Amino acid sequence: MTETDMQTRRKRLVYRANYRGFKEADMILGGFAKAYMETMTDAEVIMFEDLLGAKDHDIYAWIMETLPVPANYDTPLLERLRTFNPIA
Repeated sequence: MTETDMQTRRKRLVYRANYRGFKEADMILGGFAKAYMETMTDAEVIMFEDLLGAKDHDIYAWIMETLPVPANYDTPLLERLRTFNPIA
């Protein structure tokens, strides 16, 4: 994948993260994407993209630790999301 392709992918993910349709998820995922997308490794970008394929309410519950996280989403990236404060 070329650098231009990855930049386009990153921009699309920031947009997707901000407009999920579930306000709490938008705040956390969108804020996280805006804060960290440019410094994420390509592997982290792929993990984030995979995570955005899940349902909003599930993602939110995993972040809040009210539902068990499926193994494929239980990543260091999810741990970073759990510690992210969108209001700070």
